[in-house]
Amino acid sequence: MNQLRRKKLLAGILVACVCSAADAADKVPTLSDVLKASGIDVSGYIDVTYSNFDTDSVPAFTSGNITEKNSFNINALDVAVSSLPASGAGGLVEVMAGNDVGFHHSRGWQTNDVDLLQIYTQYAFSGLTLMAGKFLTLAGAEVPQNTTNPNISHSLLYTNAIATTHTGLRGTFAPSDALKFTVGLNNGWDIMKESFTGGPVSNCTAAGSCADGKTIELGVAATPSKQIGLTAALYSGEEFSSLSNQIGNRQLLDVVGTFNVTDALAFVLNVDAADQEKASATGGKAKWNGVAAYANYSFTDKFRGSLRVESFDDKQCFRTFCGTGSQKLQETTVTLGYMIAKGFEVRGEVRMDDSDKQVFTKSGSATDKQTFLGVEALYKF
Repeated sequence: MNQLRRKKLLAGILVACVCSAADAADKVPTLSDVLKASGIDVSGYIDVTYSNFDTDSVPAFTSGNITEKNSFNINALDVAVSSLPASGAGGLVEVMAGNDVGFHHSRGWQTNDVDLLQIYTQYAFSGLTLMAGKFLTLAGAEVPQNTTNPNISHSLLYTNAIATTHTGLRGTFAPSDALKFTVGLNNGWDIMKESFTGGPVSNCTAAGSCADGKTIELGVAATPSKQIGLTAALYSGEEFSSLSNQIGNRQLLDVVGTFNVTDALAFVLNVDAADQEKASATGGKAKWNGVAAYANYSFTDKFRGSLRVESFDDKQCFRTFCGTGSQKLQETTVTLGYMIAKGFEVRGEVRMDDSDKQVFTKSGSATDKQTFLGVEALYKF
C-alpha cells in the first residue's frame, strides 16, 4: 500500500514538473516582446505579386510600382525599426528592398535595389513633435507600404500627382486627439540631395544651376467624429523640369476625405491640383490635377473588396511625358482580398486604364486602353 502511494506521489510530482515546464515555455518572451518592453518596435511585410498586362509594354505613369508585363515579382521586403515615445527623443529607420524601390526611392540615393524609405529622429513634448530626416509625404490617400493600401496597383494620383518622400525638417502640433497641424521645410519632391546630377532625371540644368531652393509644407488633419476624417496638404518650392531644362516654383494642394458609413463600409475621396512655372517644353507653366474615389467594403472579418475610380489630367504632358499637347487618363480598379491567416492576405485585382491619346501598344498597334490582372500575397509581421 505504501509502495502504491509512493508511486502515485512520484507520478503526481512528474506531471506537475512537466506542466510547470510547459507553462514556463509558454511564458518565455519572444524577441519582439523584449524589444517592445524596451520601447523598440519592429514591423514589416513581404509583398509578392504576379502581374499581367494585355499591352506590349507598360508605361510607368499608369500603375507606378508594377510595370512587368507578365511576371512574378518580389515587390518589397520592408522592415521598420522605431522608438517613438509620446514624450522625449525617438527615431525610425525603414528599409525597403525589391521592385518597388525603383519607383519610391529618392534622387541622391544611389541604388534601385535597396532604399532607406524613411530615416528620421524626433523629439516630442506637450503635443509638439519635431522631426529631422527623411519621411513620407503628407499628401495623398495611398502610401508606399502596400499593406496599408486597399489595392495591388497604385493610383494615378499617387503615381503622377504627388511626391513619395521629403527630406528636411517637420514639426507637428496636436492641440487635441482630433486635430493636428504640420509645418515643414524640405529639399523638395523625392530628393535627398538637391544638387544630385546622376540618374535619368537631374536637378541641375546644363549650365550647372541646381534647384537647391527649399520646399515649404503645410498640413492639417482633423477627425471631427468617428465617421469623418479630413486631411489637407500644401507644398510650394523650387523644382527642376527636364522638359524645359529650367527651374520653377511648384505648388500642390492635396485634400483627402474619409467617410466611415458603417464599420464595414467606407468611402475615400482624394483631390489634387498642382502647377509648376517654367516647366513645359516651351518654358511655360505646367498644370495637372485629378480626383480618385474609393469604396471599401468588408463582407466578413476575412473577406473584403475595394473599388477605385479616378481621373488624371496632365495638361502639358509634364508628369506623364506623353509628348506634345495634353493627356487625360482614367482608370477603374476592382480588388478582392482574403485574410487566410493573421497577417497574411491574398488579393486579386482587375484594372482598366484609358487615355485620350494612343499611348499603349497591343501587338505592335497603338491603342488608348490597357488592362491589368494581378494577384498578390502579403505577409505582415
